[in-house]
Amino acid sequence: MIKTLLLVTSLLEAAFGIFVLVAPGLAYSLLFGGAAAPSALIMARVYGIALIGLGIACYPPGVRQGYYGMLAYGMLVALYLVIVGTAGTAGILLWPAVVVHLLLSAALIVAGRAAQTKP
Repeated sequence: MIKTLLLVTSLLEAAFGIFVLVAPGLAYSLLFGGAAAPSALIMARVYGIALIGLGIACYPPGVRQGYYGMLAYGMLVALYLVIVGTAGTAGILLWPAVVVHLLLSAALIVAGRAAQTKP
């Protein structure tokens, strides 16, 4: 029962994350009943990426799902923040956040490969 529930909830969270990522204005309007400021749409997309990572991390099969979820989140949010920054919307912490997410993702990749080569 718990596996089925975890499967359903992880798929629903990931699907909603994709919806928020693709249509943040519509998601914001449906959830909060109003129009969102441009900066709220940026944060909504980051939230959507986080839900996708959560959905991957909680998907039942495999022992490395948390690894895959965090890796997906780190890489997707870094890519999205680069897109945001190159479009001209950048605060003082945007580029350091990109660097941190890329470094953490690289560390996950290195650690994941090292774990695979251990007998």
